[in-house]
Amino acid sequence: MNGDSLGRPIEILLVEDNPGDVRLTIEALKEGKVSNRLSVARDGVEALAFLRREGPHASAPRPDLILLDLNLPRRDGREVLAEIKADARLRRIPVVVLTTSKAEEDILRTYDLHANCYINKPVDLDQFISVVRSIDDFWLSVVRLPGGD
Repeated sequence: MNGDSLGRPIEILLVEDNPGDVRLTIEALKEGKVSNRLSVARDGVEALAFLRREGPHASAPRPDLILLDLNLPRRDGREVLAEIKADARLRRIPVVVLTTSKAEEDILRTYDLHANCYINKPVDLDQFISVVRSIDDFWLSVVRLPGGD
């Protein structure tokens, strides 16, 4: 479902510790065709607390889509992905791994952990924005997302 058929903005959780990449992602998504709201978790521990609505995240919205970096402090993205996909309440939320890692083992492992897709994060600014816009076009406009709670 896109933003129109849900009748509300698409909720996106960006799990990213690099402030520059957070800013670029926000900018790229502002240009999107579908209304969206972006929440940011700066590490794996915060991401899981957000998703489980724990502590200061008790009233956090349920994301329709998760953009997940692999190389995170405190708890890395692989562990976060494994916990999301092992949790019956969270496993249907699509997870897009967006990372600088091009290692074949990371690609294979994230698909083994049931990531919905794996995208290499370009280092070039224009390409990065283009990639985020492509995610927006595909995941928020084309793909039918599962409903919320």
